[in-house]
Amino acid sequence: MTRTVLLFDIDGTLITTGGVGRKALERSFLELHGREDACTTFRLDGMTDRAIARLGLAAIGLEPTASAIDAVLACYLAHLEQTIAGADAAKYRVHPGMAEAVQAGRQRGHAVGLGTGNLREGARLKLARVGLWESFDFGGFGDDAEDRAALIHAGAQRGRERLGDGEAPVIVIGDTPKDVAAAQAIGACCLGVGTSSFSVAQLRDAGATWAFESLAAPGAMDALFGG
Repeated sequence: MTRTVLLFDIDGTLITTGGVGRKALERSFLELHGREDACTTFRLDGMTDRAIARLGLAAIGLEPTASAIDAVLACYLAHLEQTIAGADAAKYRVHPGMAEAVQAGRQRGHAVGLGTGNLREGARLKLARVGLWESFDFGGFGDDAEDRAALIHAGAQRGRERLGDGEAPVIVIGDTPKDVAAAQAIGACCLGVGTSSFSVAQLRDAGATWAFESLAAPGAMDALFGG
C-alpha cells in the first residue's frame, strides 16, 4: 500500500457550521470599522482568511495594509470563539463519511492533515466543537500563506516529512474549484465533494480527479484509498 498525504479542507468539506465564520467577520468589521457589509460583494468559498480580510478592507474603501489585515484577523478570532459557542447544534455538523475517512486514513498509516484557508487557531476552534481537531497532526493553514496553493504545498511538505517520503502522493479533499486548482498547482490529486455550494459536475469541470456527492457516496472511499 502506498502511504499518502491526505489534506482535508474544513468549511463545506469536513463540516458545515451554519455560517459562524461570516458572522464573526461581520462583527469584526463592525467593531473595527463600523461596517458589517465588508464581505458582501464577493464569495468566501475556498478563500483564505487573509485574502478575505484584504478584500473586505478594500471593499469598504480602506487600504489593506498588513497591520490592518492583522487587526481584522485578531478581532475575527475573538468573535469566532463566541460565535461557535452560540451556534445552533442542528446547523453545526460533520459531513457524511468524513469522520470515517479521517479515522480510516490514520489506521492505514497515511499522513492525515488539513489543507485550509483558516488560520490555525480558527481551524482549531471550528473542529474542536465537533471533536475532530485532535484527529489531525499537521496541516497547511492560512497562517502559512495567503495563496491557497502555497498553503497546500506547505501542508503537503509537512505530511511527507511525517511519512519520511519526499515523493509521497498527495490528495486534497475539498468542496470548491479553488481546492481543485490548488491541488493541480502542486501536482496533487483532488477528491471533490458536493457538500456545499458547488455540484459534483462543477467540481469535475474544474478538473477534480474524482468527485462525489459526499464521502459516504458509493465509490468515494475506494477512490480516496485506492480501492
